[in-house]
Amino acid sequence: MKKLIIILLFLLHARLHAQFGIGVKAGVNFANIKDEAGFNSDSRTGYMVGAYFAPGAKKFLSFRSEIILSRQGYNYKTATNTGNVNLDYLLLPQLFVLKFSKLVQVHAGVQGAFLLNANVDSTGSGSGSLFDYFKRFDYGVVGGAEIFPFMGLFIGARINVSLNNANQEAPLGGSWPNFIPRVDAKNNVVQIYTGWRF
Repeated sequence: MKKLIIILLFLLHARLHAQFGIGVKAGVNFANIKDEAGFNSDSRTGYMVGAYFAPGAKKFLSFRSEIILSRQGYNYKTATNTGNVNLDYLLLPQLFVLKFSKLVQVHAGVQGAFLLNANVDSTGSGSGSLFDYFKRFDYGVVGGAEIFPFMGLFIGARINVSLNNANQEAPLGGSWPNFIPRVDAKNNVVQIYTGWRF
């Protein structure tokens, strides 16, 4: 219910602009975790789908709000098993947009992220929920660019760098899955996408 209220407030905020543009997009994620010293993980390919709302004024500097469903996580390999950890987030980027021409835009800003799902698919330990091991809220900085080859079509790339630890703090001497870092780990995601601007 809380997530639904947040989404509705977000959409209402965008609608209050006198003029605004809408875009939809979808693409692939190349996700991993960083600061994982002593932990063996590889990049995980996922997906992202979303939409954005922006003032319609054609100015050099403008603002854009987005809502994105993002599949992140990492692949891992330990001495006993291999598998992947899936982390599904609802991302809410708030971006400054620099319009260098009708064809090129550069974006930079901040984003909040809400963890919707966390699970593991493993050869050695089966599968299951990991909500107890990861934080429900994340935040960070984002930056990227888009090109507009013709009409409403656009192609873009972006990097999301988390400033918050994705995992919970591991208990001293307690049980902890060997495929989840005991040290602080942060999400690091590269997105490549395409979409349509209305």
